[in-house]
Amino acid sequence: MPASKRLIERSDILPADVYARERGERRARVTAMKRARRVAVGPFATFYFENYETMFQQVHEMLHIERGGEEQIADELAAYNPLIPKGDELVATLMFEIDDEGRRDRELRRLTGVEDHVYLDVGGLRVTAVPEQDVERTKADGKTSSVHFLHFPFKVQEIEKFRDPAVQVTLAIAHPNYGHMALIAGETRASLAADFA
Repeated sequence: MPASKRLIERSDILPADVYARERGERRARVTAMKRARRVAVGPFATFYFENYETMFQQVHEMLHIERGGEEQIADELAAYNPLIPKGDELVATLMFEIDDEGRRDRELRRLTGVEDHVYLDVGGLRVTAVPEQDVERTKADGKTSSVHFLHFPFKVQEIEKFRDPAVQVTLAIAHPNYGHMALIAGETRASLAADFA
């Protein structure tokens, strides 16, 4: 699949029997690619940076599991196409991964509005995350979701700096109850740089 693809179209969807036959190989290939696109920030936050390939796989997995036919195809495309970077952004799924249910509930209640405290620092330039529109992630009672969909919109100068290996890039959560950051470098940096047009 070309790296420049920004949209999964109906004509891209594989027939169910073809996907079922190729599923193991496709999942293995995407899983290996996703390792370089995963960034842990602090003890239990993980960012999974999405692209055409990860969303193509996700759509096909949903169709394979749920078998909802033509109507489901339209729904899945509507749900996952917005998470494919459009050439001037990075897009990530942020997951708070806490196995213990009680602890998870407590921590998520402490992280009210966390989606508004995420950014990339690109050589001193701040690229602030923008939550996916029409998806409410922090409820009225203050408890945030364990999954957030975030866009990082870049300006031209920020893209140029991101592509320069001499420039340091860090991913940060600056919430009062969760202040952590991680360096983005090496294979991960190279993989994410490919998302820009």
